[in-house]
Amino acid sequence: MKFKTRLMITFTTIILVPLFLAAIAFMVIGSWFLKAQPDYGLTGLTYEALTESIENLHIEVDALMQRMQADHQANPYVFEDVSYFTDLEKGNFPKSSYIIVRKNAQIYYTGNLAAAEQIFTKLPQYTGDKEDATIYLGKYGKFVNQYDFTFSDGVQGSLFLVTKVNGVVSKDFLWDMVLAVLGILVLTSWGLTTWISKGMFKPINELNIAMGKIKEGNFDYMLSTENKGEIGELYRNYEDMRLRLKENAEEQEQQEKQNRELISNISHDLKTPITAIKGYVEGILDGVADTPEKREKYLRTVYNKANDMDRLINELTIYSGIDNNRIPYNFHRINVTDYFDDCVEEVGLDLESRGIKLSYVNLVEPSTIIIADPEQLKKVVNNIISNSVKYMDKPKGAIEIRILDEVDSVRVELEDNGKGIAMKDLPRIFERFYRTDASRNSMQGGSGIGLSIVKKIIEDHGGYIWATSKEGEGACIHFVIRKYRELSQE
Repeated sequence: MKFKTRLMITFTTIILVPLFLAAIAFMVIGSWFLKAQPDYGLTGLTYEALTESIENLHIEVDALMQRMQADHQANPYVFEDVSYFTDLEKGNFPKSSYIIVRKNAQIYYTGNLAAAEQIFTKLPQYTGDKEDATIYLGKYGKFVNQYDFTFSDGVQGSLFLVTKVNGVVSKDFLWDMVLAVLGILVLTSWGLTTWISKGMFKPINELNIAMGKIKEGNFDYMLSTENKGEIGELYRNYEDMRLRLKENAEEQEQQEKQNRELISNISHDLKTPITAIKGYVEGILDGVADTPEKREKYLRTVYNKANDMDRLINELTIYSGIDNNRIPYNFHRINVTDYFDDCVEEVGLDLESRGIKLSYVNLVEPSTIIIADPEQLKKVVNNIISNSVKYMDKPKGAIEIRILDEVDSVRVELEDNGKGIAMKDLPRIFERFYRTDASRNSMQGGSGIGLSIVKKIIEDHGGYIWATSKEGEGACIHFVIRKYRELSQE
């Protein structure tokens, strides 16, 4: 449920529910009080009388009425004596009470003329009943006790004891109403608090706990909800954030692991040629290479080791470019035959110095063109050949380069007669930092990024690459690049 809807329901509930329940409580408690009162001879008692204790009122007023009745029975003419009422009102007279004596339809005596005139016409008629009767004038908030008698001249008369009150059951009734309203407010508040807590505070608290887990680096703490409002959307956003952070953390951890492995591999690979260079340079300085032939051999070896180091540095540079997707490309239209003829001639000299035989077969049309970056494509050939040389285990090493025509594409194959690659390792040799002791590892080490660089460059050229091998006999790397076709003009 949306926050706006929840707030509107809360606002309406706070106002309407207590009012509704208070009205019901008033009706129920009021009805019970009216029915529970003893029969004091009251007539016309309604909800308007629910503000004073009828029992306390009855005791005091009834005592006064009994006294006046007794005085009248002892002296039938006592009510004709105005001084009798005057003296009576000066004594222990009920608070807010006064007397009205009616003779025929006129006021014979009253202790409060202004108040008497307001209600005189509302007083009940003469009935001749010798017993007193009590009525409640709700409009005026007054109780009236009536006692009918006859004057000495035979005229009908009535004695009224009028008491101004606020009601008949106020204290008990009001206390019960206060308790009822308090109970209603407590129940309403409890219900709304529980509802809001369940719908808002509890989910927010759970989200706070989850964010604390994220802060601690725990990305496995899940939150799920079926809520479709803001809370549900917040939970789903948290889950998206958690999964992305977890994925980033795992990638970062993997990358750090790979970087540590890279540093270890590069350190090993650099140490080997540096040690060799130092050894051969020391041989020259110490005079071990005492003939022109030996000095040439030593210098050739130093040169080759320096090339190995240069290759490693280039791999690191390219690796950095791959990691940031910033490999610089400068594409040109390249004639396949011319390009690979030059390339084979260049690598052939190095292989010859290492005692490795190079074979070259070109089966494409001399006019075949591809779109490629010459420098980056040369890195591909050099990396593959360097990898073959590194893991060559035959006394007479051999590498063959084949250029094949595949209608719309050119396929290049570089095959060696080295130790080969195990079948289980073939699908993974192009992964970054992948090395396997069973197939491509050796005492010469290896950074594990050479073939991943090759794969990246070929794919950026719109081609694809794969490997085949027979373990113990050699391996072959294949890559394909599409031919360039001139658009026909009509």
